Amino acid sequence: MSDSVAGKNGAEKTVLVTGATGFIGRFLVPELLADGWRVIVYARPPLDRVINILGPSVSVVLSLEELQDQPGIDACINLAGEGLFNKRWTTARKQVLMDSRIGVTRQLRECFERLDTRPGVLISGSAIGYYGMHGGDVNLAEQDTSGDDFAADLCRRWEKEARDMEALGMRVCLLRTGIVLHPGYGALSKMLPPFRFGLGGRMGDGHQVVSWIHIRDMVSIILFLLRDSSLSGAFNVTAPHAVTNDQLSQALASTLHRPCLLPMPGLALRMLLGESASLLLSGQRVIPTRVVEHGFSFAFPKLDDALKDLLAAR
Repeated sequence: MSDSVAGKNGAEKTVLVTGATGFIGRFLVPELLADGWRVIVYARPPLDRVINILGPSVSVVLSLEELQDQPGIDACINLAGEGLFNKRWTTARKQVLMDSRIGVTRQLRECFERLDTRPGVLISGSAIGYYGMHGGDVNLAEQDTSGDDFAADLCRRWEKEARDMEALGMRVCLLRTGIVLHPGYGALSKMLPPFRFGLGGRMGDGHQVVSWIHIRDMVSIILFLLRDSSLSGAFNVTAPHAVTNDQLSQALASTLHRPCLLPMPGLALRMLLGESASLLLSGQRVIPTRVVEHGFSFAFPKLDDALKDLLAAR
């Protein structure tokens, strides 16, 4: 059953977005505006930076307390979280990663508890790290159990904080997101420079499985979950056809018409990134079972087509 864009009392629907100036948020917000939503962004100052990124059509709150003065919020999309690879995983850094995800989600719950009228739906971030590291012969669907490493613990606790909002009468959807592809942001943006110079290659032995998704399909799945009021629970946000790291490297080199000759040894990655290198050297074959069962159609189910679209005329 699809939600219309009419909100409470027939007014324009309002959505609160956290993490809106991040990678996914800056592509999602324009689509929400085009879909007729009034968008409120919860962001850190300075205010002019937020407007420069997202444009003047969004409303911005720099504190959740400001929501008390806003009209009723119909939905919340929670994408807040510090980048996993921005710094090495020291004890202090791990706490920052926890606070920026679990802490912000908890603050949202505490804020919504105080509101007279609460959002009807929360769409909250998570990641395929929830499942832990697996070999490529294991297909992971939403009903599979979580892993036991740091990334899995982070996702498990993050999801629990979001699920607690079901007790407030909210529909909760969890986004177990894979590697999101765009040439200007995320993992692909970091891979491109060496590949463009003909210096790219696989990471480690290249056998680890990469569960990826085109940014356009990423945004489309969020909108799909937002619109259909019958959907709740965890959803794998990955393309249907995962690839090995070697296949990804070969496809990227081929799309750029460059060789794929210089692998990055696993030892070098571990020295460079520390513990977080395990996310690149191990893998998971994650299947988007639930969105497919509910009728979502991918624009880019296969990697070659996704890379050609993303790298065309660049």
